[in-house]
Amino acid sequence: MKATTSFLAIICTAGMLAPALFADSVADNDKRISASVDVLQDIMGAGDRGIPRDLIQKAECIGVIPSLKRAGFIVGGQYGKGIVTCRVNGATGWSAPEIVRIEGGNIGLQIGAGETELVFAVMNKRGMDRLMSDKFTVGADAAVMAGPVGRETTAQTDAVAKAEILSWSRAHGVFAGITLNGATLRPDKDDNRALYGRDVSASEILTGQVKAPAAAAPLYTELRSFPARG
Repeated sequence: MKATTSFLAIICTAGMLAPALFADSVADNDKRISASVDVLQDIMGAGDRGIPRDLIQKAECIGVIPSLKRAGFIVGGQYGKGIVTCRVNGATGWSAPEIVRIEGGNIGLQIGAGETELVFAVMNKRGMDRLMSDKFTVGADAAVMAGPVGRETTAQTDAVAKAEILSWSRAHGVFAGITLNGATLRPDKDDNRALYGRDVSASEILTGQVKAPAAAAPLYTELRSFPARG
C-alpha cells in the first residue's frame, strides 16, 4: 500500500512540475532569440569590423549562437544553443526561428576557456539542405569557410563564392571569421517542441510552415533591413 501511495505521489508531483518546466523552457527560448538579435545588431552595426552587408543580402539562412562555450588549450570542444532562420516569401520574408545546438569541433587558435558569439550565413541551396537534416558535421558534410570582414565584399574569391556556409565569431571584443571544422549542428527537438507546442521538423520551421513566436519580431525587424540580393 505504501509503495502504491508513493508511486502515485511521484506521478502527481511530476504532473505538477511539467507545466512549470515547459514554461521555463519557453522563457529560455525567448531569451535565446532576444540574445541572438542583440548579437546580430551589434555585429552588423560594426561597419568595417563587421559582416559584409552584401553577404547577408545573398544568404539563404542566418544562424546565431549567442553564447558558444569553449574549453581547452588551443583546440577544445564547444557547446552552445542558438537560432537559425531562412528566407521565405520573397526578398524580405524570413521563417520562424529554429532552435539549434552546436557541439564539438574547434574554432581555431582560441586559448583558454570562455564564451564566444557565433554568426553563420548559409549561402546556397546545398547549405540550406544541410540544415533540413537531423545533423551535419561542419567541414565534412558541408563546405564551410571563415567569412570575410568589412562593409562590402568588393572582390569575391572563388572560395567565398563556393562556400555553402560562412562563419564568424566574436570573443573579448575581437571579431573574425572562423572555420568551425568538426563541429556538429542539429535541431534541438525538445526546445523546438516547447517553443511551438508540438513536435516540428526543421523543414517545417525553415520553409515557413510554422508561425513565428512573438519574441521573434525584433529579429525580423533587423533582417528585413537586408533584402535579398542575387
